[in-house]
Amino acid sequence: MTETVASTTNGQPSLEQIAASSPYLIGSFRFWFADQRWEWSDQVAQLHGYEPGTVTPTTELLLAHKHPDDRDTVAETLAVAVRHGDPFCSRHRIIDTAGTMHHVLVVGDRLHDDTGATVGSIGYYIDLTDRLDQNHREALDTSLPEVVEARAVIEQAKGVLMFVYGINAEQAFRVLQWRSQETNTKLRTLATKLIAVINGFNGAPVKVRAQFDHLLLTVHEQPDPPTDPE
Repeated sequence: MTETVASTTNGQPSLEQIAASSPYLIGSFRFWFADQRWEWSDQVAQLHGYEPGTVTPTTELLLAHKHPDDRDTVAETLAVAVRHGDPFCSRHRIIDTAGTMHHVLVVGDRLHDDTGATVGSIGYYIDLTDRLDQNHREALDTSLPEVVEARAVIEQAKGVLMFVYGINAEQAFRVLQWRSQETNTKLRTLATKLIAVINGFNGAPVKVRAQFDHLLLTVHEQPDPPTDPE
């Protein structure tokens, strides 16, 4: 399973701690691609207007609660996540069983099985509705950038491996995951150290830089990449 990032810097609460203090602020979910199976935390069920344990979440139910103007966009975001197994982030509106509208941010990361294969998505619902009190807003403003920053440094490390070894994004992630497990080092920590050391290399060799200079100046002339079939 992929690492879940929690912020504890400077005594600030983690996402899990914020969720515990306000059940309508943050809740977690898991989504298995193969059988389209969802698992909601109690907070996510309540956010949609259901008492915990009284509903079995499905993709159809999830989309039915989206604001009509956001439904197609969310459906496409989920479809892309299933096709490529990529992390995703979506800001949209949901309507609960009482007809109340909530502005939410949904952050999804990869869910892995014991072999390291991506089998689904795991992440958080974050309620951004105006009724949130100021203290929780301040905690969220502090914690959410930590999550985004953690994802960013892992993506940077993946990019380095993709360039150096000529591998794709999934293969690069597996290399990082392997080194993380072999060295008993958190994935974010490993990625941060890798980027820090790479920055000390003072760039690529002159020949590689010359090739990249040409690419950077002419990349706009390259043909558009093929689009994924629907």
